[in-house]
Amino acid sequence: MENWNLTFISEEDFTNHVKATIDKYGDKLDSFDLKRFNKNIIDPVKLIFDKTVYKFSWEEIVKNEIFRQRDKSNNNDIGYFHQRIFNFIDKCHVPDNGKEGGWDVIYENPAGITLPDGSIVHKIYVEMKNKHNTMNSAAAGKTFIKMQNQLLNDDDCACFLVEAIAQRSQNIKWETTVDKRKVSHKLIRRVSMDQFYALVTGQEDAFYQMCMVLPTIIQNVVNSASSTNIPRDTVFDELKEKAELQKLDDSDLSMSIAVYMLGFSGYLGFAE
Repeated sequence: MENWNLTFISEEDFTNHVKATIDKYGDKLDSFDLKRFNKNIIDPVKLIFDKTVYKFSWEEIVKNEIFRQRDKSNNNDIGYFHQRIFNFIDKCHVPDNGKEGGWDVIYENPAGITLPDGSIVHKIYVEMKNKHNTMNSAAAGKTFIKMQNQLLNDDDCACFLVEAIAQRSQNIKWETTVDKRKVSHKLIRRVSMDQFYALVTGQEDAFYQMCMVLPTIIQNVVNSASSTNIPRDTVFDELKEKAELQKLDDSDLSMSIAVYMLGFSGYLGFAE
């Protein structure tokens, strides 16, 4: 980009990180044919309800279903983006999987890290989540106990639950339930992603600035990728061919039958 405004990460590092994230999409970028589309057997009745109720065309509903199937496994890849970017940010590092206590990010500052209540520590251990509501009570309790144990082993640290999509911008004492008992500790904190960026970079709007350049960098990376990475989905065309074999005057019914055959081809009536 002509004017690179991010002071906490270079354009080269950011571009490489975006590229690595897109590479993680892997086989999800492979094109969908009818066989792959129906790998786990589509529910034809739901597809027809959705198409009609939401007033989609057949092409739109097929595209939506392909997107849904791809999207199911993409959240892990975005988790990779949110976590691994901290490898490029000063005084942060991302431990290898399962190493160093299994923390997602560790931030260490010899000059001291001041928390909102005035406490000063020199290290922060981070457990990162994509959304505020992705942990059930058992998982929350387990995470809190892990953080308590870390504080017992190191009295010069804090532990953060950092949420990419929190309910609000916050850096607050985390209050949760362990064994049906409400627990909290001033050094165990629940922090939104923007507040964590602000803390580690010293720039209040660092996360906002990153978000502002992200669309352009993603587009640049996609534009420079080989055309083989662009999916060429053939599902709709294959369904249309099967519908035309019905030789019915009603094209909508023909498509419905083609969709029915995805799940019901061996059922009574359909088999004939």
